[in-house]
Amino acid sequence: MLPSMTLSARNQLKGTVEEIQLGGVMAHVVVRVGENLIESVITRRSAEEMALKQGDVVTVVIKSTEVMLQKD
Repeated sequence: MLPSMTLSARNQLKGTVEEIQLGGVMAHVVVRVGENLIESVITRRSAEEMALKQGDVVTVVIKSTEVMLQKD
């Protein structure tokens, strides 16, 4: 197991892996955070190294230069 990493990203959300679709090079991962689903595309190698599977608890880290909002 790797040691814990400190990140500068402040947008860190705990969630549960709902679905994983492995492709040839990439993996599409869907994570449930509360009532919301967050989708991520990572390398297949990363998904395999983390041994990601449905039901795993993960932390979604969002680091972006742009975040769009829509008023309801």
